[in-house]
Amino acid sequence: MDIPHPIPVLMAEAEDKYRDLLAKQSKTLADAVNEYRRRYKREPPKGFGDWWKFAVEHKAKMVDEYDGLLEDLAPFWEMPGEELRRRALQVGNLPSVDLVRMKDGKAVLMNIEKGFVDSEVSARAKGFVAMTLKFQSKLPDMDFPINAKAEGRVLVPWEHRQFPNMTEQNSSVGIDVMLGGEFTPDWRDTGNVWEAFRRTCHPDSQARRLFSSIRFNAQGKNPVNYFDSTDFGSESGDDFHFPKQLDNKFDFCNNPWAHYNHGHFFSDWRTIPVLYPLFSPGKAAGYSDIRVPSHYYHNPAPRYTYGWDDINQVAKEFDDMEIPWQSKENTIFWRGATTGGGSSPAGFAATYHRHRYVLVRLASDHSDNQRAVVFSDPPNSASYRQVKVPIAKINNEIMDVAFVKSTGYSNYPGGRAAMRKAHRFAESVPLGHHWKYKYLVDIDGMGYSARFFSFLASDSAVIKSTVYLEFFSDWIQPWLHFIPLSQGYHEIYNVFSFFSGPTESMLQATNSSAIHDESIVRKSEDGDRRLRRIARAGKQWKKTVGRTIDMEVYVYRLCLEWARLWADDRDSMNFTMPGLLG
Repeated sequence: MDIPHPIPVLMAEAEDKYRDLLAKQSKTLADAVNEYRRRYKREPPKGFGDWWKFAVEHKAKMVDEYDGLLEDLAPFWEMPGEELRRRALQVGNLPSVDLVRMKDGKAVLMNIEKGFVDSEVSARAKGFVAMTLKFQSKLPDMDFPINAKAEGRVLVPWEHRQFPNMTEQNSSVGIDVMLGGEFTPDWRDTGNVWEAFRRTCHPDSQARRLFSSIRFNAQGKNPVNYFDSTDFGSESGDDFHFPKQLDNKFDFCNNPWAHYNHGHFFSDWRTIPVLYPLFSPGKAAGYSDIRVPSHYYHNPAPRYTYGWDDINQVAKEFDDMEIPWQSKENTIFWRGATTGGGSSPAGFAATYHRHRYVLVRLASDHSDNQRAVVFSDPPNSASYRQVKVPIAKINNEIMDVAFVKSTGYSNYPGGRAAMRKAHRFAESVPLGHHWKYKYLVDIDGMGYSARFFSFLASDSAVIKSTVYLEFFSDWIQPWLHFIPLSQGYHEIYNVFSFFSGPTESMLQATNSSAIHDESIVRKSEDGDRRLRRIARAGKQWKKTVGRTIDMEVYVYRLCLEWARLWADDRDSMNFTMPGLLG
């Protein structure tokens, strides 16, 4: 049938949206102040002029897009500075939380003895300190409680957000009273993340209705913000629906069945049920953590850095293992460990996001199941066909996906033997090995994926699935800088068939003339150009918006906002610009 394919429309919309976003950024300090007033209905924080100078000197492109930061901090405007200061110190004494203290213009990591051994202690706090080095001398005294874990931790029940008087408001009674008892570092069979999360939902939501919250969606539908195309709907169903955005704002409250699909609901680390300030590298919708850049993004390291120089121990612009686009394999590639969730409650690892990706949707499925795929026939034409292809055949043609390490197998039904039988395992590869492939899949681990920035920096195209919001979520554009992938992964085969053209099994399924005519170029030439455009746009974004200095610009702005909240007289911490009309 001769109809437009939805992906070019999504790409065009994305390019227009991002172009408009860049064009409307403030050009002068006066513009930035007025834009701040327009958006947030208050004056910018004290030090805003110095921050603006810092941002301009370092050629920051995003100077107005801080809505996510202000949303993170909004709840703390409801408590006085004295209460905020007390809560920051209290939460900083909890297990798996570090405290960074800004004192006399210098950030210091406070080593607080907590009687709990944590393998991740201080790493993220040290990273936060490093992000403040260029401007900390300009900051007033204040504390930053830093989450030592990758996962979000603060889950405030809906009723307590709507009616704060339901919680003790004066934390001078002590944190044990605030939290309803002694806080342990993990659940220890006394609860789980999902039960804590669903209390954040509206009382009328499906998640608050016990039966609905545990019932599995038998259809396996994934109700995200799809680009709706009904022309192929009769056969392809979800396989031919493409999300406009990531699932990082996914509504688990009204789709509670979907919580089985992501391991962060099974984390072992206890969440905090009261509004305490905690700075975390990422959070899912519903959490009240305050986002900061990941230390993995900011501090170069071999496992997470594109262009790592082993001799000088620094990052460089081009990776030694990078190869030209035309030499890259036309394959969807992923390697990783079986991380992605905990064991609270145990027995659900088979449904975690990484396990489903490898087992159900991709390389390990060699069953007779079929996938509905749409492709142009003849190749490179505007005429499209849809066929059903055995998943085993198409996986063999386009997928190179495997686990490299098994962890948490005691939580997998049947243990290590069952996990290895159900999934493909392969040898570990260095990060640079990824650059051999045109498609790199990026999936959440225990929290956000720390490899995302390195993938963007390469000359490969990134396919990303996540439920996490990060500091840069308002700065990057799906379908321009990367390809968004839904939690269900249904559409990944049609992503490939659009950009790379039909495979042998697709052509066989429709008995296409392209099988018999060697003069016909089967590869989608237009699709390949478009895929390369995404790869290049992602790389350009990393070089211009996702730089380490951009992370520091973000943290500088965050520190100014936090300093105002920290004060007793917050109006005294407003920025004033002589000669600027209100």
